[in-house]
Amino acid sequence: MKYKALFIAFFMLIAVFTKAQENSENVQTNQYSNKGKLYIYWGWNKSAYSNSDIYFKGNNYDFTIHNVVGVDRQSPISSDYINPKSITIPQYNFRIGYYFNDKYSISIGNDHMKYVMKNGQRKQIDGYIKNSGGKYDKVYEYEEIELSQDFLMFEHTDGLNYENIDIRMHERIKQFSNFTVDAFVGLGAGISFPRTNVTFLEGKRYDEFNVAGYGVNALLGGNLTYKGWLFVQVETKGGYIDMPNIRVSYDKSEYAQQHFSFFQYNIVFGANIKLTKMAN
Repeated sequence: MKYKALFIAFFMLIAVFTKAQENSENVQTNQYSNKGKLYIYWGWNKSAYSNSDIYFKGNNYDFTIHNVVGVDRQSPISSDYINPKSITIPQYNFRIGYYFNDKYSISIGNDHMKYVMKNGQRKQIDGYIKNSGGKYDKVYEYEEIELSQDFLMFEHTDGLNYENIDIRMHERIKQFSNFTVDAFVGLGAGISFPRTNVTFLEGKRYDEFNVAGYGVNALLGGNLTYKGWLFVQVETKGGYIDMPNIRVSYDKSEYAQQHFSFFQYNIVFGANIKLTKMAN
């Protein structure tokens, strides 16, 4: 299950890009070349996640909750999406890259997704909790438990931040008047740098950034560009994130572990910037 989104995205890459290469044979000579240009973009994502097991280890507990459901958290449409003071509150994608030539580019960016464990779901738990002085102190053997707010709140909502680098292959599909249409595919990898919000047994909330693990991804997309520089772009992106070192408290010996597949739908807006006089 953990690789499902990645496999789907990869096979979509092959199918779409094969078609793009077939269509490109009929495209006229490029009026607007990307070679030697820097590109930068900002936009927003909607994300989905596979179910996952979450393991918790601390001084008085050691347990796993199985097959946990997690969802993203979309910000309501408001000025937060364009206000520089609050622009990082919604789920966003930021990226900067460079075209080696018209076919290939390299880029780095941040996918600021949000992950929320749904409270109220009933899932199996195994392990133990002791010395908390509450009703949850016991040894669990794959029994059902309600993930209520007084038991556990767990979310990466100040960012399931996936800082990544990728290589993309681009293909010119259509050119008309001052507009060009390009398709692209890519593969990437990076680190997971979440700010995880955790409250366990109504204790003190923990909320700090931490390098928790790594991720890999595949993507495909297309863009519409005006006069070779202003563009709007849509992307689909699938991947896998493994976080063996999620901080859950101020005690560094306490941690959580989780891995899951993710899928994104993105819309972004950006610009190509000429770095040389030779660039069109």
